[in-house]
Amino acid sequence: MNSPIISLVAGEASGDMLAARMLSGLRALNPDARTHGIGGPLMAEQGFVSDFAMEKLSVRGVFEVLMHYREISGIRDQLTQQLLDERPSVFIGVDAPDFNLDLEIKLKQAGIPTMHYISPSIWAWRGWRIKKIAEAVSHMLVVFPFEEAIYQRAGIPATYVGHPLAQMIPLEPDVAAARNELGLDTQRRVLTLLPGSRMSELKYNTVAFIRTAKILCQRDPQLQICVPMVGAKQRAYYSKLVLDAQLDGVPILLMEGKSHTAIAAADVVLVASGTASLEVALYKKPMVIAYKMMAASWHVLKHMAYQPWIGLPNILAEEFLVPEFLQSRATPEAMADALWQQLNDEAKQGKLKHRFTELHHSLLRDSANLSAQAVLDVIAKAGRR
Repeated sequence: MNSPIISLVAGEASGDMLAARMLSGLRALNPDARTHGIGGPLMAEQGFVSDFAMEKLSVRGVFEVLMHYREISGIRDQLTQQLLDERPSVFIGVDAPDFNLDLEIKLKQAGIPTMHYISPSIWAWRGWRIKKIAEAVSHMLVVFPFEEAIYQRAGIPATYVGHPLAQMIPLEPDVAAARNELGLDTQRRVLTLLPGSRMSELKYNTVAFIRTAKILCQRDPQLQICVPMVGAKQRAYYSKLVLDAQLDGVPILLMEGKSHTAIAAADVVLVASGTASLEVALYKKPMVIAYKMMAASWHVLKHMAYQPWIGLPNILAEEFLVPEFLQSRATPEAMADALWQQLNDEAKQGKLKHRFTELHHSLLRDSANLSAQAVLDVIAKAGRR
């Protein structure tokens, strides 16, 4: 088999994880494939070479993106020209649609096959983007069962590959093992805080999350609190925010990495909306979903949603399985009350475990192999090297 050149762009930690799974499948099917573009540490473990720092793209919110537009646009322009000169066998945009779709359009127009892994949430908001996707994408890889039909109706080839998280996360998490690994008391309850992986998410969510934890510690002085950070930079910024808010007295186990261990160890989780909420659901944990952002961004985005839910568990269930608190409603008092109810309602815990187990089974596929095979099929169909 020839050695294809495969370029990928992942824009944040969740994309790094998803792409790494695909790359592990590609290494098994074609170990000589060369991969490069923009990615994170998990992709690097699979032999991926990152041409630019992934964290440069990890910005969320309308006005936050505008503030970094010149730098992000410059990176995209440089990468576009590099790929037009190189002409890789295929380009794969991993999520990050605001960055990747424009890049994919230029590459596809130049005759380079393009794929997109993780559909933009056109079923939740900005559905008109499917026209742009058709212009940009040769083949879409989707992670939710209902998405395949949406793209087929629009004339866009698509393959359902399952969600990699469903394969990575055990159907029955070992709570005791997770607590032992983190040095936690197995007899005391655990709250895990997931304020986000992006710096902008930490900026707006951290203080409210810690104040929520402080209230819960007052109600249960034995409560243990875990806060995993993606990396050293996020950990340092988080610590500064906590110190500036004079909340450094709240007893917290702060760590780098180990987010899945921290979720597995938890009795309840306070999580920023995003892929992390799906991770919590797959670990079968009660949760409260919350999100805060720049006020101007919120004013724009709140009018663009098609559905009443923002959390993936609720969207997939098509009901409020778990509470959501957004922007001004995400007060420490409200979130603490909701988490306290989750901690003490055994019937609700049982119902959530059952629903989340059903969700887990529906998303469980061999995503690494299926996504990798789809990539090689696109390369072969295009007659690329």
